[in-house]
Amino acid sequence: MTMRRKQLKPLRRISVATAPEAEDAVAELLGTIFNCSVSSYFDVETQTCVVSAYFSEKRFFSREVREEISTGLRRIKNCGLKIGAGKIKAVKVRREDWAESWKRHFKPVEIGNSLLVKPGWSKKRPRKNQAVVILDPGLSFGTGQHPTTSFCLAEIVRRRKIGLRQSFLDIGTGSGILAIAAAKLGFNPVRAIDFDPEAVRVARGNAKSNGALKKIRLVRGDVAKLSTKPKRQIDMVCANLISNLLIAERWKIAAQLKPDGVLVLAGILKSEFLEVQKEFECLGLKLISRKVENEWRSGSFGFRA
Repeated sequence: MTMRRKQLKPLRRISVATAPEAEDAVAELLGTIFNCSVSSYFDVETQTCVVSAYFSEKRFFSREVREEISTGLRRIKNCGLKIGAGKIKAVKVRREDWAESWKRHFKPVEIGNSLLVKPGWSKKRPRKNQAVVILDPGLSFGTGQHPTTSFCLAEIVRRRKIGLRQSFLDIGTGSGILAIAAAKLGFNPVRAIDFDPEAVRVARGNAKSNGALKKIRLVRGDVAKLSTKPKRQIDMVCANLISNLLIAERWKIAAQLKPDGVLVLAGILKSEFLEVQKEFECLGLKLISRKVENEWRSGSFGFRA
C-alpha cells in the first residue's frame, strides 16, 4: 500500500524592509511582537536590510498587529534611526520555498586564504590549509555576511600568530561564528558568552556541528557582570555589541585584555563610532585599524606602549 506524504502547512512570513542602521532595532521589534527569534539579510544591490519573522498561525497578522508594527517603526524613527522604506510585507510561503530562499541570499564568505565560511548546502571546496566553518542561517545573528561580523573574522585571521598559544574571548557570541572560527584557526583557550539563552543554545549546536564544541567554553553570561580584575587576561577580545552597551561596560571589557592584546569592537554605527573610540581611548587604548562599510564602522584597539 502506498502511503500519502503528509503535506506541511505553509509558513507565514512578516518582513520589514529597512535601513542597515535600524536592522537590530527592527529585529527586536518583530521578535517582541511575535515572541520569536527573527532572521535578516542584507541586499547588496538595494542596500536594504530585510528583517523577517516566520510562523504558521494566520491569526498572528491581524490589522491590530500591523498597526503595532507601524507604531514600533515610528518609535524607532523618533529615536533618530533611519528606517528607510519601512515597508511591511506579509506573504504565505511553502516550506520548500522558505528553505530555498536562504540559498539565494547566503553565499560562501572567504577571509583571505585562511578561512572559509559557508552554508551547509554550498559545494565550494576550501583551499589548501584553509579552515572551514559551516554555518546555516538560523535563529541567531551571525553568518559572516554582515559587515561587522566580516570585520571581526578578518581581524581574527590577521591577528593570529601561527605556532603561538593565544586566548580568545567572544562577548555577545550570537551564532557562535567568531568563537568557532577562532578555535578552527588555533586560538586556545576560546571562551564565548551571550546574555540570550537561545543564542547560547544555537551557538553550542553550531560549535558541535563544526567539531569545535570541546574547544570552546560557551556559557550564558552578562557583559555587565564581567570582572574588572579577571584571573586571566585574554590575547584577543571581540565585542560585537551596540555602542551604548560598549560604552557603558567599557571598563569591564577593557579589563579582560592583556597589555599586548587586541580588542575588536564592532556593531557600531558610523555616526556613533567616534564617541566609542573616545571613551576607550580614555582607558589607555589606541585605534590600530578600522573599516567602514555601509552604515557600520568597526575598529581594533591596543594599549598604548
